[in-house]
Amino acid sequence: MKTEILPYSQTRSFVTVWMIELWERFGYYGMQALIVYFMVQRMGFEDSRANLVWGAAAALIYVAPAIGGWIGDKVLGTKRCMVLGAMILSLGYALMAVPTTNTWFLFSALGVIVVGNGLFKPNTANLVRKIYEGDDSKIDSAFTMYYMAVNVGSTFSMLATPAIKDYFNAAHGNEIGWHVAYGVCSVGLVIGVLTLLMMRATIRHVGSLPDERPLDKGKLAMVLGGGVLAVGLSAVILQYQSIARVFVYLAGIVVLGIFVHLIRKSEPSERAGLIAALVLTLQTVFFFIFYQQMSTSLSLFALRNVDLEFNVLGAHLWTWSPAQFQALNAIWIMVLSPVLALVYTRAGRTGKDLSIAGKFALGFTVVAAGFFTYGFAGQFAVNGLTSSWIMIAGYGLYSLGELLVSGLGLAMVARYVPARMGGFMMGAYFVATGISQYLGGVVANYASVPQGMTDPLQTLPIYTSLFNKLGIAAVICTLIALSVLPLMRRLTATHSSHQ
Repeated sequence: MKTEILPYSQTRSFVTVWMIELWERFGYYGMQALIVYFMVQRMGFEDSRANLVWGAAAALIYVAPAIGGWIGDKVLGTKRCMVLGAMILSLGYALMAVPTTNTWFLFSALGVIVVGNGLFKPNTANLVRKIYEGDDSKIDSAFTMYYMAVNVGSTFSMLATPAIKDYFNAAHGNEIGWHVAYGVCSVGLVIGVLTLLMMRATIRHVGSLPDERPLDKGKLAMVLGGGVLAVGLSAVILQYQSIARVFVYLAGIVVLGIFVHLIRKSEPSERAGLIAALVLTLQTVFFFIFYQQMSTSLSLFALRNVDLEFNVLGAHLWTWSPAQFQALNAIWIMVLSPVLALVYTRAGRTGKDLSIAGKFALGFTVVAAGFFTYGFAGQFAVNGLTSSWIMIAGYGLYSLGELLVSGLGLAMVARYVPARMGGFMMGAYFVATGISQYLGGVVANYASVPQGMTDPLQTLPIYTSLFNKLGIAAVICTLIALSVLPLMRRLTATHSSHQ
């Protein structure tokens, strides 16, 4: 919905959405920092099971927005789904705070998080799109800053939750620290919802058609009932890996089929943009296989083969727990996001902006360099432990690549997809992301360490071998991205000529 004279500036409207996204990511990444360690150290899972369970959970978390985007567009409204999703997420983290090691309880709590994320994620991104609709250079800049919100929230939570866990475990025993940390994630979502309610007037003029109408309680009840069923289905999928595999691959086939159907049935003026979006979405799938290593193989590498001390010239600076290294990704992105946003805006004004397809190709190149950095770390290890500074360098390269690919993925949908398909296509993009998160868990299992193997000298070559192979894979992705650049130029020119 649009008004001729906007009651609030685009910036103020954007800040409101940016704030709720910040707190939602605080909760999500605070949980993610601990979840694989929780399953290995608290639940007693083998590496391979923990990797696949989290890979399947991440896939579900990212697949769910395909439905949530449609519900926001057609059923409840974009803004209502954003708020409802945040409230359900808070409940999910609160359930994880219950001190139990029952597997079904954990998987059900993750199922609640799946439903909450499905409602929240596509609709929040779609609101950003609606705020800046029609201004391509501002959309790229806005989504880069929006991506920064993810990393402001996640930096604080990924540093805080491991420290909270360690403190309460040491002070009170009984492994209670894990659950206190999950409780903090829940509180973050409550703060986010309260912040949104205080600033809701700034986004009153944006949303989808159902937002303009009174809330239909019958439709709300149906959505909540469907959510309960989805929680149960999610728990079953996480318990049985064979079902998870079938579900993820089936989701991939369905999304690809829908893309093809929409391209065939679309107006000629829309077709080039949809084909461009499909090409870039397929590239994003490969990127997120690399991305999933952060919470799986790289996370376990930090646990077993990284010196946790930060020293300079013999002087000790600080010590991190293994889980806190994941915060390096967010810290680097906070540093790099404003720089890239400024570069995009200035380049857009002068007509020298690199295409999104070009940025994707550059992103894969940098990701390759990041993984080779981790791989070569083994050459400088002392007694099987690599320097913590290697992690900073690797994460820096990896994070720049992430900004160039994942950070612009949502902007790609906003730029190339017709407005009437916005919510659904945001969801489809997240489905593609989810599929690759599961595949990332499968890839991480190539570095699975057998239970009982604790010698760093034995585990180090297992990890560095995987990282070098991932570096080679990223180089191949770069070559593929470069090879489709001429096609992308033609599609973009055709798409722009019909705007």
